[in-house]
Amino acid sequence: MLKTWFETTLWKRIMGMLVLGIIVGQIWGEGATSIAWLGDVFIRLIRMVVVPLVFVTLVSGIIAMGDPKKLGSLGARTMGMYIGTTAFAIVIGLSLAALLQPGAGVDLGSTSRDLPDTSTLGSGIASIIPTNPIAALAQGKMLAIIFFSILLGAGIMLTGAKGKPIATLFDAGSEVMLKITHLVMEVAPFGVFALIAGMVGTGGITKLFSVMPLVVAVVGGCILHMLIVHGSIMKFILKLPAGRFFQGARGAQLVAFSTSSSSATLPVTISVAEDNLGIKTPVASSVLPLGSTINMDGTAVYVGIVAVFAAQAFGIHLGLAEYVMIALSTTFVSIGTAAVPSASLFLMATVLQVIGVDAAQTALVVGFLFPFDRPLDMLRTVVNVTGDLSVATAVAKWEDEFNEDVFRAAPTE
Repeated sequence: MLKTWFETTLWKRIMGMLVLGIIVGQIWGEGATSIAWLGDVFIRLIRMVVVPLVFVTLVSGIIAMGDPKKLGSLGARTMGMYIGTTAFAIVIGLSLAALLQPGAGVDLGSTSRDLPDTSTLGSGIASIIPTNPIAALAQGKMLAIIFFSILLGAGIMLTGAKGKPIATLFDAGSEVMLKITHLVMEVAPFGVFALIAGMVGTGGITKLFSVMPLVVAVVGGCILHMLIVHGSIMKFILKLPAGRFFQGARGAQLVAFSTSSSSATLPVTISVAEDNLGIKTPVASSVLPLGSTINMDGTAVYVGIVAVFAAQAFGIHLGLAEYVMIALSTTFVSIGTAAVPSASLFLMATVLQVIGVDAAQTALVVGFLFPFDRPLDMLRTVVNVTGDLSVATAVAKWEDEFNEDVFRAAPTE
């Protein structure tokens, strides 16, 4: 039995345990929360890996480029792709919301929830530069870690022969962290089982039916974005089979669905990028950590839809100017979204403010959405991770850091 278990590819084991978790959650009900500790163990293991994995592999990836000019080219292409796909996500979300009218006739009641303070754009940009890199590592501040890692990697690369010993150390460290990641991912099926069973047992799925139009808009927007935008990138821009891309990405998608965190999914995202999609280490270790922090296409779809939902619920008329303002503010909000469960729900104040929704009304919207946000957040995270892999595939091919034979072969996990 153990031999059969380990010979089964990881994504199949995760899918099987996910289905089993749904069944157990439905039968066991709230009692399924008693195994929540198993899900917590999985989350803690994977979070344990994230910071050292990002730091070591990103530095190693920058060094591996060898040419400083390549770093500039890769960075420009990566940011351009991430911003472009986010723009498409916003358009899809706003279009579906305008078509389906999810907020029409909705009574938000008097439920409220405290909202956290929102940072200004200027302070958000300044926080990217760490005053103490060691503290940033200890506190898990991903943008600050990425910024310092890029500078450190570039510094080692520019140093040349004298920096070779440090370059070798980071290269070895990258290999070690990837091995640890593969070991941690063996726990994934059991963690997914516990997380899904607990969510279903506490009524997460049934709660979706109370706001079906909004759910349909969000689910439809997420699916359309993945198929139209990322499918088109594969088929028409990269001339690669879109089906093979989605097949290769499914392991990361399943983990993303269960954890609701792009950051927590990052180790397996890097793994499937290299093993299934043929993305070489220099791109996988630089583009994907950045994407897990700033590329939030699922958030863009969701926040755009919720903004229109709120306007319709409160009777606020939206013209072309208002839709443009929603699109612009959603872009900034999605880039600044923390890669943790339901983070986007608490960043809506910025978007809702531009269409005249006050703080009290925003609290009503958040309070209304919060009870059933987790299942929708799970789907949003799938979109985010799919976007990360799509952009990484494109950048890898353009930068000649791509193994097409691996991409076209059957996925290994």
